[in-house]
Amino acid sequence: MMIHELSDVSTDNIGEGTTIWQFSVVLKGAKIGSNCNICAHTFIENDVMIGDEVTIKCGVYIWDGTTLEDNVFIGPSVTFTNDKFPRSKIYPAAFSRILIKKNASLGANTTILPGITVGENALVGAGSVVTKDVPDNAIVVGNPAKIVRYIEN
Repeated sequence: MMIHELSDVSTDNIGEGTTIWQFSVVLKGAKIGSNCNICAHTFIENDVMIGDEVTIKCGVYIWDGTTLEDNVFIGPSVTFTNDKFPRSKIYPAAFSRILIKKNASLGANTTILPGITVGENALVGAGSVVTKDVPDNAIVVGNPAKIVRYIEN
């Protein structure tokens, strides 16, 4: 495990071989698996679970209620949202969950709305806004994201 000296990591729950680069903040409750690459300028909140072999590129903030399963790729500046009705200083009893299943990839600048599940092996095109669950093996693009085809095994 390598944690850059210019990052602020409060959790001890980080797997072997994981690298966390500079200017990253990881809060105490976060769980990060093995062999992950957490790039610079990232933020990971408390109620976040990250599997093994996950890549999180620069400029990504992962909020409470988010789970990234194994082998997930999160492109630069992907946006996760966990509150359907955000208001300053007014918080829900529980934040909406987001689940990104194993082997899924989110392209740069994707936005994931609260309560969304992205299926196994799914691909979300850069700049897409995901407003509905994405099925396994689907490729989605656009605003709102729509299925353009499926990955064939």
